[in-house]
Amino acid sequence: MSGSAHSTVLSGARVVLPTGTVAGGRVIVDGERIAGSAGEGARIVDLSGHWLVPGFVDMHNHGGGGASFTSGTAEEVLKGVRTHREHGTTTLVASTVTGDLDELARRAGLLAELTQAGEIAGIHFEGPFINPCRKGAHKEDLLRDPDPAEVRKLIDAAHGAARMFTLATELPGGLDSVRLLAEHGVIAAIGHTDSTYEQTRQAIDAGATVATHLYNAMPGMEHRAPGPIAALLEDERVTVELINDGTHLHPAMLELAFHHAGAHRVALITDAMDAAGFGDGIYHLGPLEVEVKEGVARLVEGGSIAGSTLTLDTAFKRSVTLDKLPVESVVQAISANPAKLIGLYDEVGSLEPGKYADLVVLDAEFDVKGVMRRGEWIVNPLV
Repeated sequence: MSGSAHSTVLSGARVVLPTGTVAGGRVIVDGERIAGSAGEGARIVDLSGHWLVPGFVDMHNHGGGGASFTSGTAEEVLKGVRTHREHGTTTLVASTVTGDLDELARRAGLLAELTQAGEIAGIHFEGPFINPCRKGAHKEDLLRDPDPAEVRKLIDAAHGAARMFTLATELPGGLDSVRLLAEHGVIAAIGHTDSTYEQTRQAIDAGATVATHLYNAMPGMEHRAPGPIAALLEDERVTVELINDGTHLHPAMLELAFHHAGAHRVALITDAMDAAGFGDGIYHLGPLEVEVKEGVARLVEGGSIAGSTLTLDTAFKRSVTLDKLPVESVVQAISANPAKLIGLYDEVGSLEPGKYADLVVLDAEFDVKGVMRRGEWIVNPLV
């Protein structure tokens, strides 16, 4: 794809490409897309001393900016989406929480319209098909076994926008639901589960390909009962979600996942709720009341962690500066891998000609200085 006279050349930054980092590289933006060459008279933007990375892709996110994806109006959902865009997330899958099945179906209709409008990248149903003993911030009396007919009802309600379901696959109907999802091209994710090692392997063989926030809301590893974590880490067919906010995971467990699974099988997510990018206070996650204190979200009743207040720019910076992960590995986990999983890697997830001009400008300390989505600055590095 060649550029026009109206193209913009972003030059001088360290550009992270699928093949590696190019010092003093350049990315050419023409309209909404990345171009292979610039036309005469193209505008030059000097980004020397900065990093240029693909826009972040969050495949597990419940809200932000004071707005909930699980219960807000379309306008409120867009407010939350804009908040995350300002922090570098240019592609976002909206996650629900456990609720009445009919309510979830109606919610899917609203989120499907926003998907068709290009504002979000689809729907992730987290619950109600999860294990009560690993419920986390989900209302127990609304939980149910994963009935394939009910899973199919939500797929249909999403009008092609369903991207992922989190299931406790050890429950009755779990494996059949995984097979149904695989047949419909929807990700079956294992999470909020009390599964054994052997049961988890069965679910992977049936078609499950993602671990919902690995380590959280599942049994830990023991030397005679390795549980789901070992099965999920060892299988090349599985991508593991990680919430790198300093609360959900010890740094050693993050390093274990990157080392054992490899950067190509990690997806950094937020699992964010309303308070992300907004502040402390009292919020609701579905029907449950949540208190956010010093940036940590917990249920008012019971004290369970209730999602996060994380934005992906913070996860990126933490991964590189505190966890000492290579920038290229973090870019893979925060952009390319989730884009591939949700079927959008031909459009987003890397800085390659023909793809949308979705990108993030980071300074030497890995703080966001610019965000571009589809060729337009959301955060302008020149201001």
